[in-house]
Amino acid sequence: MNRRSETGSVAVTPKAYNRAKTLAAALTGASMLAGVPYSALAQDEAAPQEGTVAQPTPAPAPAPAPAPSENVIRSISVSGAERLEPTTILSYIRLRVGQEYTSVAADEALKDLGATELFSNFSIRNDAGNVVITVTENPVINRIVLEGNKRLDNDKILPEIKLAPRQIFTRSKVRADVARIIELYKRQGRFAAVVEPKMVQLPQNRVDVVFEITEGPKSKVRQINIIGNEQFSDSDLRGEMVTKQARWHRFFSSNTSYDPDRLAFDQQKLRQYYLTEGYADFRVVSAVAELTPDQEDFIITYVVEEGERYKFGDVEVESQLRDFDSDVMSQGLPMQGGDWYDAKAVEDTVEQLTELAGRFGYAFADVQPRFNRNPEDLTMDITFILRQAPRVYVERIDVNGNTLTQDKVIRREFRLAEGDAFNSLGVQRTTARINSLGYFQENFEVNQVEGSAPDRIVLEANVEEQPTGELQFSAGFSSIEQFILAGSIRQRNFRGRGQTIGLSLNYSQFSRSAQVSFTEPYVFDRNISAGLDIYRRDFNSFNFRNRERNTTFEQATTGMALRVGVPLTEYLSLVGSYTLNYEEVSLDENLFFSDLDGDGITECDPLLAGRFLCDTIGDRLSSILGVSLSYNSLNSRLRPTRGTSFTFSTEFAGLGGDVRYVRVRSRAQRFWNIANSGFIFSLSAEGGTVLPLQDRGGAGVDDVLLTDRFFLGEPQFRGFDIRGVGPRILTQPYVPDADGNPVPITDRDSVRDDAIGGRNYYLARAEIELPLGTGARELGLRPSIWVDVGALWGVETPILQDNPNGIQNVDNDGNLLFIERGTDDDGNPIQFVTTNPIAADGTTANVPSIRQNSAIREVFLGNSPSPRVTAGIGVNWNSPFGPFRIDFAQTIRKVEGDDEKTFTFNVGTQF
Repeated sequence: MNRRSETGSVAVTPKAYNRAKTLAAALTGASMLAGVPYSALAQDEAAPQEGTVAQPTPAPAPAPAPAPSENVIRSISVSGAERLEPTTILSYIRLRVGQEYTSVAADEALKDLGATELFSNFSIRNDAGNVVITVTENPVINRIVLEGNKRLDNDKILPEIKLAPRQIFTRSKVRADVARIIELYKRQGRFAAVVEPKMVQLPQNRVDVVFEITEGPKSKVRQINIIGNEQFSDSDLRGEMVTKQARWHRFFSSNTSYDPDRLAFDQQKLRQYYLTEGYADFRVVSAVAELTPDQEDFIITYVVEEGERYKFGDVEVESQLRDFDSDVMSQGLPMQGGDWYDAKAVEDTVEQLTELAGRFGYAFADVQPRFNRNPEDLTMDITFILRQAPRVYVERIDVNGNTLTQDKVIRREFRLAEGDAFNSLGVQRTTARINSLGYFQENFEVNQVEGSAPDRIVLEANVEEQPTGELQFSAGFSSIEQFILAGSIRQRNFRGRGQTIGLSLNYSQFSRSAQVSFTEPYVFDRNISAGLDIYRRDFNSFNFRNRERNTTFEQATTGMALRVGVPLTEYLSLVGSYTLNYEEVSLDENLFFSDLDGDGITECDPLLAGRFLCDTIGDRLSSILGVSLSYNSLNSRLRPTRGTSFTFSTEFAGLGGDVRYVRVRSRAQRFWNIANSGFIFSLSAEGGTVLPLQDRGGAGVDDVLLTDRFFLGEPQFRGFDIRGVGPRILTQPYVPDADGNPVPITDRDSVRDDAIGGRNYYLARAEIELPLGTGARELGLRPSIWVDVGALWGVETPILQDNPNGIQNVDNDGNLLFIERGTDDDGNPIQFVTTNPIAADGTTANVPSIRQNSAIREVFLGNSPSPRVTAGIGVNWNSPFGPFRIDFAQTIRKVEGDDEKTFTFNVGTQF
């Protein structure tokens, strides 16, 4: 930016000078006569003598007019303006026509032009009173470009930049924007970041503003030094801080970067730690963060003064509320005289006393601890004062912020009504119930506001509605079913009425299902829930032959389920259900049927399909009546952090239909927020059994159908594949070895693997969710470590085949071969081939003839209550495209035959 003032000069004649002088006198109003002041003329005239006649004095000759001055501004013009009007530019300066042009005035005008920041170059020239202002306007910004930013996205930086397209480019704004960008990187711990602004000239006086960013490495905390600590080690105190020293094992942590706000917070953490240990006089003398010479890391040094350690002295309660006895309450305090002083215990006691008063209706109870420090004996006397307050009643309940959800959906979750006596326990339960709906923001709280009188309170539910629709897609990979796809759409707040409606579809190479469901939580606005499910499920079991999958049996289930629930207490509810299923189980007749009796009618061949499959085929109707008792005190049904849930259910099949059994199940969960530290620990256990009510008869035939048994594996039991735990039959083909002897194939991928389920199961889980830093929490990451323990067993041992040499339907003499059952040397049941179907009593054995079959061996495995144990790590992520869950599992203990699986993931989205 250049500024310049110039003064021109011209020759002036005396006559012109006099004219200019006369004109100047007229403009200034001075009394001038021929350029001489009037007072001077009066002094030169002589007074007339007495008695004489005054002679007229001849008039002096007029003085020549003064020449016009070149320092008087005659005109002001503007040169070089493009977008701005000249009059606009002239309004920025204080020069005016008729004023005297001086270097001081010119400099002031130049300063005024510079202050506008509208010009890149400007100057002032005086040409004999004609002042010319020459300007070069600043360019217009065409666009803002960021280059080199990888750690911070554009959408994080651009909102901090005040320059914008179509604005006038100014250097001061550029400098301010550079400072703001650098501050952003400092907040990310990158103190070595450099931002260099550049301009790209464009036609029509336009520019692109480019911020070239060199982000530099993230500034870590290399060392944390603590000076003055004698009672606690450096490592103990560092463990209390949020900021951590950069070490290789903390590569996932965001707390190793330097943050001034975190430094201040760590000072509070140190103070809290010492106060809980009894050091009431502790203080942080100084906290200094120094940048290392290489400008990459920080060294933080704390200087502390610990002071003396105190014990509790006299601790008592002084109650001004008539419903509380001071002596009784003093006896119930958690701390006693002689205990080490603990500020956290004092704080918790204040909260407990306030909560206790709130349960008796004192919503605005004020509990104040009064401290009396005794330096002589190092004790701290504390008196908890419950100040006088009125008993409070609910004046009004306000619901705000709900645009979709109807008011009644929220109000019916309140455990207090207008006019009720205030109860803090009811407020807590209301908060938990509204949070459990899952319709609103996390950590919703019912606000308590003073009413129109001291004994009135207004409860406010200020909600922020969240997406309640769920569009979920799941994908998995199984060594058996290959890729598994599932999708579902569900609206948990249909039409804002709190109703749930959903549709789910699942597909894999061997299973398909579809289900439509609807739930009304309050039928006719009464506290009665009802729901209906209609579904179709197709399942194709399969085996392997020469590493190729072949379908064994097909199960198609069409059914519906109706359920009704009523609450018994605040936490206990009873749910009744009725289920009607029509099942069709069939086998591929081309593969598993043969003419066993030679009468031209094909039947299921046990040597080809296995006896357990032949017993399963057929159509049947199941009519099931169920009832369940549930207890639930969880603080959230979606993401609980504390509370208990327990469910006991029983089902009776036999109210009509073709099957009869009783199925009993139970499930329990418990959650703890460990010391409110963010570590969420949970335990869960479940189990069940099926008791048959019919005798299907026959050796090796279980009285509970295959389709009515329990199955265990993914996703319930992490670390195992779908139906990967429990009883199963492996059909192993025989192949000749080098000597020509038959040897069974034991490779799991080359044998037929049929899970046949069990009557009994149990499954237990222990999991701890780990808190992460602020950055990870903002991303929605919730990692966890877990252990699963479970088993499935209790099925009748089936009849097995062991035929190493292959068989024909006739022997070498042409005799028809039959299947007969027996036992091997170890007492295991087997099937063997005979030409004499005569039973021990002399009657003809009811055994079928057989057709040609390959050499196979059936092995029965997994029928054991012995616990299977897996452990692993998992991560829940609320990703931009929906909830994501990934698990890595390691099998610690298993039983022969169990099918393991190491990795699973699930992904979905919300709307």
